[in-house]
Amino acid sequence: AIFQLDIPRFLGQAVDHATGLLGGAKASQGAAEDALWAAAGLLIGAAILRGLFTMLHNYLGEAIGQRTAYELRLAYFEKLQRLSFSYHDHVHSGDLMTRGMLDIEGVRRFVEHGILRPILLVMLVVGGAYIYMGSDLVLGLLSLSFVPFALWRASVFRLKSRALWRILQERLSHLTRIMEENLGGIRVVRAFAGQDFEIQKFDESSAKALAVAIQRVGVRYANTSIMTYAYFLAMGLVLWVGGQKVLDGEVTVGELTQFLAFMTVLQMPIRQTGMVINGIARASVSGVRLFEILDIEPAVQDRPDAQNLEIKDGVLRFENVAFSYAGTPENDPGDVTIKEINFEVRAGQTVGIVGPPGSGKSTIAHLIPRFYDVTSGRITIDGQDIRDVTLDSLRAAVGVVQQDTFLFTSEIDANVAYGEPWAEQERVVSATESAQLHAYIENLPQGYDTIVGERGVSLSGGQRQRLSIARSVMLTPLFMVFDDSTAAIDAATEQRIRVALKEVTKERATIVISHRLPSLMHADEILFLDEGSIVERGNHDSLLAQNGRYRALYDLQAGLTENSGEAADG
Repeated sequence: AIFQLDIPRFLGQAVDHATGLLGGAKASQGAAEDALWAAAGLLIGAAILRGLFTMLHNYLGEAIGQRTAYELRLAYFEKLQRLSFSYHDHVHSGDLMTRGMLDIEGVRRFVEHGILRPILLVMLVVGGAYIYMGSDLVLGLLSLSFVPFALWRASVFRLKSRALWRILQERLSHLTRIMEENLGGIRVVRAFAGQDFEIQKFDESSAKALAVAIQRVGVRYANTSIMTYAYFLAMGLVLWVGGQKVLDGEVTVGELTQFLAFMTVLQMPIRQTGMVINGIARASVSGVRLFEILDIEPAVQDRPDAQNLEIKDGVLRFENVAFSYAGTPENDPGDVTIKEINFEVRAGQTVGIVGPPGSGKSTIAHLIPRFYDVTSGRITIDGQDIRDVTLDSLRAAVGVVQQDTFLFTSEIDANVAYGEPWAEQERVVSATESAQLHAYIENLPQGYDTIVGERGVSLSGGQRQRLSIARSVMLTPLFMVFDDSTAAIDAATEQRIRVALKEVTKERATIVISHRLPSLMHADEILFLDEGSIVERGNHDSLLAQNGRYRALYDLQAGLTENSGEAADG
């Protein structure tokens, strides 16, 4: 800014020296020529230094912005890892990706466009007012007359731009959601020939985003045009009034040149005010959307005095546990998912849980590793309330194998060893053998180095479930929870897996959740859930003797099995 303000002064001096050189006496021509060369040297030196500092200014602005974006990306991603399941249940991943990319980019650009450029503009205006208004008050005021108008237009533009940026970011989030869902379900789209429908849906969403983008650009450039018109109007006044002053001998041609050159220096920063305000408006919207996530406190987190879980006997106990996904109090049972759940499982024991869909089976599985916190009652391990221990130590002790398995786009052995990436290959092989997957992997051309496609699409449902079982078994947690984890596996393979896992789980507390009774008939105790409550409990034989819900389900499944066998024989 300092060197930019010096350039008009040196230019004015050069003009005066040139004028004196052209119209002065011969005796003074030598001195005027020397002064002209000196002014030219100062002008070139100031221009060079201005260029160097401008380069440094732009480099630092970009570097600081990129570093800020880097830190924000890490903070944002780290927060997503800590947010509770209850948050991820109601937010779309496409919206989270938009915030983590476009919104962080909006905040990054704020460093350069919203901080450094305004500082430069303020220094130019304040410094110029100090220097040039002292030289001639009238010309100084005229030179800066367009600045208040430009600032007023910038304020109006900011309000409009901020509202439009908010709408645009939301529509881009919706566009990202459509694309993410389409790519995730591309096989369904192809299977049902839904390409035309998906293209139309994407086109409609994209057109809505385009309409807002065009409106935003129109507002921006209309505002820039108005400010540019005000600038040239002020320059015309300076030229008119300054010309009269030159004719009257009040100022020299060089001094008038200084004011015109000063306005030329201000031209680009003032015209970039639209860019600055646009950057501030975008950053304010993006910052709000970004910090909506960063400021969230996870619903499930370590208490300040949380201690690591200490396991001695390996006893897991549910004591009058109730839970609602909406956090419903006990006195409002309308939305309670499970209630009055009491049972315990010890090391070496197996508890089976069965019941109709929506009865709360998977909810119990999610409460043990504290994916959610109980609404009332408590869950203890060796007498320690799991809410009083650290999440890391709890989840290291509890292995949950879910029905819906997620596999990463990586090698098979990397997916199996996800919980312990540096595990020896022997442990990986042992885990896949327990899950009855080793023979299949060995027959693959690249064996354990085979790349699993996105979400494991290159594997069948049963193979994905077996790989998920191997992933959990490899960590040898002290508490194993199988949440309908063999639903996609045939009965014969499931039987072999159960036999193989018997050795693994003989010293561990195991909970098996399934809708197929053969998967849990061997359990020491079986709980039959209905509408969130335990309606029957006991081992397989005692439940059959009760002739209740369990017996009806057993007869139904046994009948289906017999009928399918007769059909196969026929």
